[in-house]
Amino acid sequence: MPEKTTVNPGAVAGPGTTGDTVDLAAPGVGAAAVEAAGGPANKPRSLGQDAWRELRGRPMFWIAGALLVLLIVMAIVPSLFTGADPDHADLRNHYLGEPQWSHLFQVDWFGYNKQGQSVWARTVYGARASIIVGVCVTFAVTVFGGLLGMLAGYFGGWADALLSRITDVFFGIPLLLGALVLLQAFTNRTVWTVTLGLSVFGWMQLARVMRGAVITQKQSDFVTAAKALGAGHTRILFKHILPNAIGPVIVVATIALAGYISAEATLSYLGIGLQPPAISWGVDISAAKDVLRDAPHVLLIPSAFLSITVLAFILLGDAVRDALDPKLR
Repeated sequence: MPEKTTVNPGAVAGPGTTGDTVDLAAPGVGAAAVEAAGGPANKPRSLGQDAWRELRGRPMFWIAGALLVLLIVMAIVPSLFTGADPDHADLRNHYLGEPQWSHLFQVDWFGYNKQGQSVWARTVYGARASIIVGVCVTFAVTVFGGLLGMLAGYFGGWADALLSRITDVFFGIPLLLGALVLLQAFTNRTVWTVTLGLSVFGWMQLARVMRGAVITQKQSDFVTAAKALGAGHTRILFKHILPNAIGPVIVVATIALAGYISAEATLSYLGIGLQPPAISWGVDISAAKDVLRDAPHVLLIPSAFLSITVLAFILLGDAVRDALDPKLR
């Protein structure tokens, strides 16, 4: 016998429908009838699926994503983009600005710096330090700040007051100033010391965002039901509240990542961040600041890559924000 399913009266009109039933085997009955009958097409989507559905239709998301994938591949496997050694110096190429074909398919596109080092090679290899610092700082402040904000928002009372006052104290210290003072204590400043300096003074915004999201979610009916069923605090926090409160945190963290990359370059430019022989965009910009007139390519190329990277993360954060917040659609 042909399969039948019950639907609301008047929900489906067309061939193959009689009364309150839909004959799924009848001619002309398609996906609309199945969806109206509560079939697979009407299955509710999760927050992640709904956000991905929204992101797929945004060209800016694909542009930013493609740029970031290219930059991340450049940071992981720089030898794919240049065959030159970024540390090799040849004073015969001092500030030479024209592309040089050192070998087939190995072109130093943007000339050389004061020491005769390839600007293109140093730009490619410099992506690694800048992106590592940005990603590691973002991960650290998201975990630490998110955990503090979650505990403050969920338990409230004296815990919320104490953690909020600590957050206020750190909010009074500018990120760059605090990192600058802290990094002065290190004589050998590496990627990890710069990451530490930025993480110590960069977690407060994520904590505030998570606290507000948790306060909103803990008043929901599903949290009340979980408490009534005897669920413990850990299960409620990580099983029920966190998945529904993480959206705003992801958005802020994505946009903040661009700021941390800029902060690393700023610290290196001031001579407080990474130091030679380390290779980063900030180090190269700092070394080229005095020769803008005579050799502008030495400063402009790493600056352009830094700007493109920051812009790509900001565009990605904007796209994710619009996808995760239905009120902005």
